[in-house]
Amino acid sequence: MDRILIILSGLIALAMVLTSFPNGAIAVLLTSILSLIVIALIRFYEPENKEYLIKIFLIALLARISFGLLIIFFSLQDFFGGDALTYDSLGQRLVEAWQGKADLTNLWTQRALSTSAPGWGMSYLVGAIYFVTGHNIIIAQSFCAVIGAATVPMIYFCSQQIFKNQRVAKISALSIALFPSFIIWSSQLMKDGLIIFLLVCAMTMVLQLQKKLTFLAAAVLIFSMFGIISLRFYIFYMVAVAVAGSFVIGVNTSVKSIVRNSIAIVAIGLALTYLGVLRNATSDIETYGSLERVNVSRQGLATAKSGYGEDIDVSTTGGAIAAIPVGLVYLMLAPFPWQISNLRQAITLPEMLVWWACIPLMLSGIWYAVKNRLREGIPVLLFSLMLSLSYSIFQGNVGTAYRQRTQIQVFLFIFIAVGWALIQEKKENRLALQIENQKKRRQPASI
Repeated sequence: MDRILIILSGLIALAMVLTSFPNGAIAVLLTSILSLIVIALIRFYEPENKEYLIKIFLIALLARISFGLLIIFFSLQDFFGGDALTYDSLGQRLVEAWQGKADLTNLWTQRALSTSAPGWGMSYLVGAIYFVTGHNIIIAQSFCAVIGAATVPMIYFCSQQIFKNQRVAKISALSIALFPSFIIWSSQLMKDGLIIFLLVCAMTMVLQLQKKLTFLAAAVLIFSMFGIISLRFYIFYMVAVAVAGSFVIGVNTSVKSIVRNSIAIVAIGLALTYLGVLRNATSDIETYGSLERVNVSRQGLATAKSGYGEDIDVSTTGGAIAAIPVGLVYLMLAPFPWQISNLRQAITLPEMLVWWACIPLMLSGIWYAVKNRLREGIPVLLFSLMLSLSYSIFQGNVGTAYRQRTQIQVFLFIFIAVGWALIQEKKENRLALQIENQKKRRQPASI
């Protein structure tokens, strides 16, 4: 296995260099440096299962790099995600502005420089990368691929914090490494993979802070929340509520725990205020958060290709609540086989069949978590529920729902792993009982 990974790594590195020389070589160097950092962190924080995690991380990385190269080689950005070209252009325009080469009155330049527009963090991230390495999409795309692959060990740590079960943690990591939608959205120059990583990172740090208040965990949580609001501001509110809720509920009710959690909430709040996050969040919600604005956005999605629910009006509270059942079905289950009308939807069918088959396992895992691990699992459960309801209200397009579902799926796969582990443990218990009964029958009767 190790030899195969080494050979594949070499071949993919060569393909990167040949696809875009010399920028491909820079991308290989950047990928190698970031990967070594991830591997070093795995070795430090999980020495017991480091070999498994490193292998799964490398497999996830190679899958993402390979898919990203295919997209670049065949110019499939518009097919899989036109946003990649937008971020590439905004990042380069930002570099030109920093170097004094851009027309500051140009609207595209102003958009690149703005820190008030939604998703501004992606432009600045790409600009920072291009400022150091030079302009080439393969470099920034490789950065996103490494971060996407790094979600694999992070989800392992997150699930391990909640359930203290190696089987659950390993299955969760393997699922995120190989499930197609995670590969698709984290192999391109898009913010989805970065958001998923930051979400898992934030939840993992919350779980760590519940046990012990450390400066490192608090700093990583603050950085993750800052990154989330710079990429997709409305998710920040779900994370903030999940963080606050987890600290309020806490792991126990001792005085020490209450004091620790109170200190953590105050420290995080002050840090986010200092960074301007709360001010920007308030501004964003005032600008974009009204139901009327949400309805306009949703209608735009619903009337586009693969849209649904054009007749749904979410501009009122009653309308928003009424939209949840239909929206939730589409969010969790679409695209449906009978609605497939193009190649882009058709290639998702095998994945959707697997996803549908996993739903009973997910429900079983959620039920187990609610009954047995509610205190530990409350941040993940609360966030997943809130984001699912929010997307059910303002999503109106199958393609967008499929893409943004991964932000919820990354945690739902933990519960799928729990459901699978419960089945396996029942089988093992039955087998052990059968063996024990056979031994008893073979024993001679006592005189």
